[in-house]
Amino acid sequence: MKAKLTVIKIGGEIINNSEKLDSFLSDFSRLDEPKILIHGGGKIATALSAKLGIETRMHEGRRITSKENLDVVTMVYAGLINKNITASLQSRECNAIGLSGADANTILASKRPLKPTDYGFVGDIQSINSKVIDTFIENQMVPIFSAICHDGKGLLLNTNADTIATEIAIAMSAKYDTELIYCFDKKGVLMDVNDEDSVVENINTEGYRNLREQNVIHDGMLPKMENAFHALNNNVSKVMIGNTNFIKNRTEAHTLLTL
Repeated sequence: MKAKLTVIKIGGEIINNSEKLDSFLSDFSRLDEPKILIHGGGKIATALSAKLGIETRMHEGRRITSKENLDVVTMVYAGLINKNITASLQSRECNAIGLSGADANTILASKRPLKPTDYGFVGDIQSINSKVIDTFIENQMVPIFSAICHDGKGLLLNTNADTIATEIAIAMSAKYDTELIYCFDKKGVLMDVNDEDSVVENINTEGYRNLREQNVIHDGMLPKMENAFHALNNNVSKVMIGNTNFIKNRTEAHTLLTL
């Protein structure tokens, strides 16, 4: 029987709210099972880019990363956010290790092709070094991944944090019974974005298609859902979407994804 592993991705909405982030990290540090945390941080990077006079452009919920944008997101994701989270977890006696994909060659990516859309310095994941990640886990360390990868030739690349969480969960599922949680500021996928209690509790592949056609699921939620079903189709045992309260109390409202 495989040991359980929990892979959690938190979004910029949590990172931007110090109270929510503090509460989440307290709950995360108390999880007994092996765990991995992946974080985004888009809003902080966007705000810093604006201060520096660097334009931020998006396409279908994904950031287009110029060379100037890449410098900013590397500083923010792999530096400021990653190390603050790592330090905060250490203060809670959770032996975290902050990483980018370049560290210990954990995540190898390739620069996305220019067509049909030129995303700039954005990386598509080629491989996850699950053996190295497992070495951290076996030595009672908790990997904390930023959304920065590398191409093995000296180039850093910005990669969607949901995608990183998904590919890590898939890679680790060869050894572990892996549960993937996308954690953000909503209780789950909502039928009505203005009604916090309109959580769609279960979504399967057909339900996802219907919700997309109804425009219930759109913009930034689209890549998250695509990643969720990709994980389920590749041996990840469970995928959920919920808010910070769900980490502490699994009976809280959330969205469960099934095939």
